[in-house]
Amino acid sequence: MNDTDVLTVTPAVNPGKRLLVLGGGYTGQRFARAAAARGFAVSLTSRRPPAMATGALHWLQFDSDSGSGGAAAALEEITHVLVTGAPNGSQGDPFLPLLGAMLQRQPLEWVGYLSTTGVYGDSGGAWLDETAPTRPLSERSQRRLDAEHAWQALGLPLQILRLPAIYGPHRCPFDSLRQGSCRLVHKPAQVFARVHVDDIVGAALHCLLALAPPDRPTVLNVCDDCPCPSTESLSFAAHLLGLKLPSVQRYADIEADLTPMARSFWVENRRTSNRLLHNLGYRLLYPSYREGFRASLAEETAQASDQVSGTACSGPSS
Repeated sequence: MNDTDVLTVTPAVNPGKRLLVLGGGYTGQRFARAAAARGFAVSLTSRRPPAMATGALHWLQFDSDSGSGGAAAALEEITHVLVTGAPNGSQGDPFLPLLGAMLQRQPLEWVGYLSTTGVYGDSGGAWLDETAPTRPLSERSQRRLDAEHAWQALGLPLQILRLPAIYGPHRCPFDSLRQGSCRLVHKPAQVFARVHVDDIVGAALHCLLALAPPDRPTVLNVCDDCPCPSTESLSFAAHLLGLKLPSVQRYADIEADLTPMARSFWVENRRTSNRLLHNLGYRLLYPSYREGFRASLAEETAQASDQVSGTACSGPSS
């Protein structure tokens, strides 16, 4: 491992638990910080690690295109892995070609793979649990299902966590409402499922810390209790901000103007059941978008206040 691979190293409380997060993005960083707080020695990968890292996080450069990086050298004695990176187009999972065989040689206790409930396809709004057949409609969801199968083929202690739309601080519609760029679209009987990023973190930690290996389901839906129309959640976000909603638009009137990516979200309509997650003893931090939006706005507001205070404190002295 090169010295430049390690940006921050802090001794762990429990060095016997070594976690590698493959994909140190939005969810990966939240999970890494929570695991580090519980005593894990944590490493994260990124194509471009931050130049200035803080806290107990150990950043590694990883580039699947060039085949370079420090992730491979950091695999020794890794006990837990969380995979958050998306498939790389037609090339498939970005990590498996370079790291798959090496992971098979490690003393792994748990490997979590963050997938999507999009692999179920469309149910016409009916409830789906983990026993539902996988019938992805979009190419994006098909690639996720292919990646699930590729990870399963390694024979690792794998747990697949299927997620709907992820939200949390800085991933809510607050900015688009303030900027007037959001659209209030109504499609009859259409619902969307969601999950707060911290419930992804909480559910994954519950599985690897509170459950014995035989009790961990191979596939687990991680979502909140309240699938609902986007008009409902957007209305609540506007209420929290004290802002007016834009005029409602009928989906049938705007469908032709949507990008293929945007249209793909509206083609599928399903309610994803989290009954198994509840049965495993996990209690959601945010059972619905209402609690989650409030908490996200509070965190964003606190961060903005801290930044203002920091700027004021670091200003020029007289």
